[in-house]
Amino acid sequence: MLLVHIVSGTLGLLLGPAVMWLDGRGRGRRTGYVYVGTVVVICASATVLVLTVRHDLWWLIPVSALTLGLTLLARQALSRYGTGWSHAYAHGQGGSYIALITATIVVSFALEDGPLTGPSQLIAWLGPTIIGTPLIELWRRRLVGEGVEWPPRGLRNPLSA
Repeated sequence: MLLVHIVSGTLGLLLGPAVMWLDGRGRGRRTGYVYVGTVVVICASATVLVLTVRHDLWWLIPVSALTLGLTLLARQALSRYGTGWSHAYAHGQGGSYIALITATIVVSFALEDGPLTGPSQLIAWLGPTIIGTPLIELWRRRLVGEGVEWPPRGLRNPLSA
């Protein structure tokens, strides 16, 4: 299960930027669905690992659910057009990616015998959000400011005409 989690986590880290880049150009539909599937596997494997190996990390289960929720929010925003679409999409997609980065950094540097201990662990926990949130907002404004057709032609929901 750990191998599944590591492989899916790596794939999610690689796909996140690709999805954001492709979605802005109307070509990210399939990649976006693969990203959602990858996040589902990441969250499910994290939950199984917590329940079977690391009970002390129980609080990662709701964090996983929120990460998946952000991912689904982003995909849903692509099929809607109206007030708030850019916020829902950019902050959902970006927020889910920040969660993946945060998890990677925390596991690598702040848990167990990692180099970050005590209050310095806040760097791992808060750093990605502090850096990523303004970048997401800049990206969102760029999507809107460049007059990006939204939702991009290839991503429109055929049922919402």
